[in-house]
Amino acid sequence: MPTEPRAIRPDARRNRDRILVAAAALVAEQGTQASLRDVARRAEVGLGTLYRHFPTREDLLAALLGRRFEELAERADALAATAPPERALTDWLHEFTLGAAAFHGLPAALLAALHDPDSALHASCDRMRTAGGRLLAAAQQGGLIRPDVTPVDLFALANALSWIADQAPTLAERSDHLFHLVLDGLRARG
Repeated sequence: MPTEPRAIRPDARRNRDRILVAAAALVAEQGTQASLRDVARRAEVGLGTLYRHFPTREDLLAALLGRRFEELAERADALAATAPPERALTDWLHEFTLGAAAFHGLPAALLAALHDPDSALHASCDRMRTAGGRLLAAAQQGGLIRPDVTPVDLFALANALSWIADQAPTLAERSDHLFHLVLDGLRARG
């Protein structure tokens, strides 16, 4: 006979929420490799409490970033319903690259998660890439984007733009220019 999942105790919920708030701040400051010990310290919980809620760094990142990836997938659907195909793709891609560049180390974590089906981030990354792929297909059907571009290509290019901002902060002022160069390369020639 199946058992019902136990409700999380209020104190455990508060600890989990404090861990996520602390992790968000530290990941923004130090990147995806921020010390888990520092996360626990900032959340004012023991390291054991952190590991009870998030057994691995990837589990913590999935809780922290998974919702953002889901929001990007939902945003793709909203843009598809309200904007012309090329505009929808451009706006979504811009939001994706800005978000991925926000945390040091995130572009590499995204690529790794997509290639590891056992990763805690895999499902939400895959949904986000699939949603972007739908926008790409709509722009390709309209003859606006080269037909040889795949969703994997699109994700790799967006991730590369994020990686550049992540690895070479001196190029941050050129990020919009680089973004438009990539868009220009994606456009169909006719």
